[in-house]
Amino acid sequence: MRIAVFSDIHANLPALLSVLRDIAKVGVDMKVCLGDLVGYAPFPNEVTEKIKELAIPTIMGNYDQGVGFDLEDCGCAYRTEEERTLGHVSLLWTRETVTPENKAFLRNLLPRFELEIAPFRLLFVHGSPRRINEYLFPDRPDASFLNMMAQESANVLVCGHTHIPFFRKIERLFVINDGSVGRPKDGDWRATWALVEVNDTVVVSFRRCEYDLEPLYKAYAQSGLPKKFLEDILPHR
Repeated sequence: MRIAVFSDIHANLPALLSVLRDIAKVGVDMKVCLGDLVGYAPFPNEVTEKIKELAIPTIMGNYDQGVGFDLEDCGCAYRTEEERTLGHVSLLWTRETVTPENKAFLRNLLPRFELEIAPFRLLFVHGSPRRINEYLFPDRPDASFLNMMAQESANVLVCGHTHIPFFRKIERLFVINDGSVGRPKDGDWRATWALVEVNDTVVVSFRRCEYDLEPLYKAYAQSGLPKKFLEDILPHR
């Protein structure tokens, strides 16, 4: 089975459309979205409606939770006071912009999704099996992953949230992070998604998609969102 996994779109519609075109070109058996549809960029309603239209398994991200339930915090980890202030600006703007219908959709996203493809059982989450906003970075010790999955029946963990793609095999456990469609944090601005191929083993390839930046520039200018959010998406510019 060939599975397209993508997440952390963060309201970047041009990036999402480029990923969906690439998925169609490659050809897959199913798609799974690991959440964080909204936040930081100016197309939260358009992205939410596109995901709704796809009718695919979609996990609730911490930002979806914050906006869907009108929370005061998105569950993000901030390193500085400036990041915290900007994050609050993003959350308030997104809460005010997303329609009631789309908030209802965000509130009803899945907490997790499991799929059995013998001899593998795949567990799809946003952050980790334990918490929606837990960051599983690529340098986490092997023992930590094994302990985390000890109570789970799955032997393939598929997660997002960090915006950093990686693939690791730890004993009999496979760990996949699909990166980010809309806000990569690994130094490559292009939208990222993961092609997961499951047969007698698990093979993962990460696809990078360029996209037209002009709609983002124009929409940011009209939205009133801080320019810093756009600079974060395109750190090379």
